[in-house]
Amino acid sequence: MLWRLKNVLNRLRKLKAVRDTAATQSRMSDICHPYHVICKMCSKTFSDPRMLPCLHSFCCQCLHFELEKAEQSIQCPTCQTNVAIPVGGASTFPQNLHLTFEAEFSGYMSKFVSDGGMSCTFCVNGCTDPAVAFCCSCTKFLCKGGQESHKRAPQLSHHSIIGLDKVSAEQPTVLKRTEMYCSHPNHETKELDLYCNTCCNLICNNCIIDTHKDHDITPLCIIAEADRDDMNKTLQCAHEIASKLADAIVANERMTHQVETSKQEAELAIEHAFRQLMETLEERKKAMLLELNTVSLSKVTSLALQKEQFENIQQDIGHHPKMISHILQIYTDPEVVALRGLVPTELKAILEKVKNISLIPSQQSYLKFSVQAEPITEELSEVGEIVELSPSPHSSKLEIGSAVSVNTTWPISVETLSSNGERYPCGGLQVVAELRPKSCDGPVASGEVEDHGDGTYTITLTPQTAGPYKLLVTMDGQHVPNSPYNVKVKGDYTTLCDSQEDISINEPYGIAIHDSGDIYVVSGDDCIYVFDQVGQEKLVICGSGSLKGRFNRAIGIAIKRDVIYCADCGNHRIQKLSIGGKCICMFGKIGSGQGQFNEPWDVIVDSEERMIISDSGNNRIQVFNRDEGWLHTINGSGSGDQAFTDPRGLALDPEGNLHVAAYGSDAVKVFTPDGTFIRMYGDLMGPIGIAIDDKGYSFVSESRGNSLSIFDPKGIKIHTVGNLNSPFSVALDAKNGSVFISNFGSGQVLKYTY
Repeated sequence: MLWRLKNVLNRLRKLKAVRDTAATQSRMSDICHPYHVICKMCSKTFSDPRMLPCLHSFCCQCLHFELEKAEQSIQCPTCQTNVAIPVGGASTFPQNLHLTFEAEFSGYMSKFVSDGGMSCTFCVNGCTDPAVAFCCSCTKFLCKGGQESHKRAPQLSHHSIIGLDKVSAEQPTVLKRTEMYCSHPNHETKELDLYCNTCCNLICNNCIIDTHKDHDITPLCIIAEADRDDMNKTLQCAHEIASKLADAIVANERMTHQVETSKQEAELAIEHAFRQLMETLEERKKAMLLELNTVSLSKVTSLALQKEQFENIQQDIGHHPKMISHILQIYTDPEVVALRGLVPTELKAILEKVKNISLIPSQQSYLKFSVQAEPITEELSEVGEIVELSPSPHSSKLEIGSAVSVNTTWPISVETLSSNGERYPCGGLQVVAELRPKSCDGPVASGEVEDHGDGTYTITLTPQTAGPYKLLVTMDGQHVPNSPYNVKVKGDYTTLCDSQEDISINEPYGIAIHDSGDIYVVSGDDCIYVFDQVGQEKLVICGSGSLKGRFNRAIGIAIKRDVIYCADCGNHRIQKLSIGGKCICMFGKIGSGQGQFNEPWDVIVDSEERMIISDSGNNRIQVFNRDEGWLHTINGSGSGDQAFTDPRGLALDPEGNLHVAAYGSDAVKVFTPDGTFIRMYGDLMGPIGIAIDDKGYSFVSESRGNSLSIFDPKGIKIHTVGNLNSPFSVALDAKNGSVFISNFGSGQVLKYTY
């Protein structure tokens, strides 16, 4: 109570310090009658303010006058919301207790400013002495006598009193609500601390006995806490919706800009297309006119030459007809005979010449332009169309893998297509990706989305835990095709666990995984067994001996492009078989020369189908091309780190470097493809099998150590699987997140998952 009154008196002291300055009169008026305590209906300080459903408050009496004039509803003067008229009238609207106190405080301020100081309001004998203190309990200003009376009277001695000269005016005040008391005439000194759910009223403890007996009563603090929680939830929901609305407005503005931009681009495209059409028509027009001129010139030239011929003949005939007519008319017979053979002969020759030529015009032509204009005009009238491309989430494309490792970045590409199958050329869609555990127990990983602005998006996810998940990808709230996807998040190799899906087999040696997921295992009975992912036997390739397609202690196995490569150790050769077990070819024999072997232990095949073979009895590695031609040898003889003895398992890392499990050297030796030594790693006990994943992590089985060691790409051991029994080969199924170990001593192929 004291600190509330200090705030009130702080304001009073500030006003007293500035009340005589004209420049601060307006400010004091604002403090005495702040805007928020003025009713917008009557323009006066609130009197019993009531709150409408729209959360705006007005005087109860003002609302009563408005309700009397209305029929079914009134309109809020602030927000124009229609409010239905309640059955009980204006008094049924909830009272705004905060504004009630604010208005009361404003009244105190008004008196102080108008009087130039506050007089005593405690003494009942008409005391006009200036106030020197304020009683926080009875809300009275006290003169010196009233202050002394409070100290002497037992019933007043417990009241809290603040001296007006003790309140600092340095800091701005913050008004807080004072205690509220019961409105029951007999309980006016009792604070409100209960809520009657039956009557929906604030009450005190005494009311339970008097007027609210047997009612549903709840402590006020519980009701207030519940109301605050509800308000907080509503406020949080409002903030979320406001955020979504802000995003929607941004998206709307972006789409408006996109429509306007695409309109401008379409206008340019239309201008360009029709300009091309006009240029094409203009070029055609010029070509037609040129053709017309060419044809016309040819015809006119031909006719001109014919005319010239006619005119020449006409000139040759000349005066002969006129002369002959004259002779016939006036010449006598002797005169005619005297000219015999002279005149007719020349004319006859000319006439004979005329008989041999055509007198018809050589070119009887009429040039006309012909065009089927109507279909062309119709086609031109419909040329082009305005195509409205709308994104179709149900037609969009995703590039997604089936498995990913924990704590590694997983990029997913999304391409937006329109309903007609074209790529939607714009960004701006709300793409959301979530990785949810299938068990519904565990964290949900949300993807980061990069909008490239051309209809493509990149989603980046980083799963934190291993296991089966569902990947949900939506565009503007709609699932893309096949969403949700079933994906498996692999562990980080430190979480290897026995799948309990082991395969029982006599003396298992080499293991290879086919692209289909089938498991090929070489056994001590000179057979190759084929199992599916759940360990069911599918095929057996058997045969002991030295003939083609038969084995003598076969150990290493590899599969490349449906071809099986087998290290036939006892027969000192390599065999290539079809996926069904038919022998394709074999090469090698016992010896130490090029292409000869002494107990070849393992064989692997690189991307160019070159075969790399551990020739354990000769302490060397031999490399052959796809046609079984010898290429080069990596010798283990010599001294230093590059030397090795009894090489067994082989593997290639992502850089193409060769890792050799040197059984006799208790280490893994690493060489370049051409045989240059790089490094060595592992303090091992009989390394015999090795496999490397696409990240460069290596898995090494230790026959004498009865364990499997896992190394990172730098050769640092990160995990060990123990309690094995003479393990031999190791193989990885990255697609399904599995590690297979031929546990020779127990006659099993163990399957671990991560």
